[in-house]
Amino acid sequence: MGQGLWRIARNQQLQQQQGYSGQGYLTREHGRRIPANNVSNTSHRKQAQGGIDIYHLLKTRKSKEQEGFINLEMLPPELSFTILSYLNATDLCLASCVWQDLANDELLWQGLCKSTWGHCSIYNKNPPLGFSFRKLYMQLDEGSLTFNANPDEGVNYFMSKGILDDSPKEIAKFIFCTRTLNWKKLRIYLDERRDVLDDLVTLHNFRNQFLPNALREFFRHIHAPEERGEYLETLITKFSHRFCACNPDLMRELGLSPDAVYVLCYSLILLSIDLTSPHVKNKMSKREFIRNTRRAAQNISEDFVGHLYDNIYLIGHVAA
Repeated sequence: MGQGLWRIARNQQLQQQQGYSGQGYLTREHGRRIPANNVSNTSHRKQAQGGIDIYHLLKTRKSKEQEGFINLEMLPPELSFTILSYLNATDLCLASCVWQDLANDELLWQGLCKSTWGHCSIYNKNPPLGFSFRKLYMQLDEGSLTFNANPDEGVNYFMSKGILDDSPKEIAKFIFCTRTLNWKKLRIYLDERRDVLDDLVTLHNFRNQFLPNALREFFRHIHAPEERGEYLETLITKFSHRFCACNPDLMRELGLSPDAVYVLCYSLILLSIDLTSPHVKNKMSKREFIRNTRRAAQNISEDFVGHLYDNIYLIGHVAA
């Protein structure tokens, strides 16, 4: 039930095997017994050095007959909460069967909620009477499963529970900060909700990023369709305008416009397919890529286009 608990229980078992008694802790070295008072002196020296003495923490159990997991309620609260913070929701529910007050602490469940769903409208509101982060976690999990089956029903569920406001910007922030949503269903939803897509694009900050790397980040949040079409053109158009808005000085220096960035993005996607597809035997050379790209966008420098080719060749697909 979590690596932290198993580690402490294992240390306890090892100490019992090596010789633990009410008078002291016995160990062996080269076939000789070390008196308990020597070990006690060693532990005092460790405490003097500022370290945490696990031996004395383990002695907090009530009696020698108690076995199994150490009672977390006997440890300092900071240490108990640190151990429980390593558990996922399932293990934390199991832990609450033993340590109800500790495992049901609101701070633990709040951390689980915000680490999985980074933004919800309810986070910024005054909690209603009887609000519980544990209950909220269950609702967020239920809503995510509903979204992965039917996106519209999932969003309506979040709104009905007061988790999300009926606002494209709030929905976009929720999608941007959540990794539990099925990317295929999310792509369908964004294709239908272009207002949410617009706000989602503006959440990206591409300042001082190299163009292929920025395009990869963009497609990690907004997955590209499997085939070319109107939706892919829309995504590239929105990305091009956002990239230029984040890097106005670079655009002036390179003499690029959103239309030129659009051409470069399409060239990078085609080059990615060419270099990574096993069905393409004759791969595009760097000289061919520079020639074809500059034919479509004449103001782009040859060195800049060459760096684009090197990035795809070394790192890989921009829309994988």
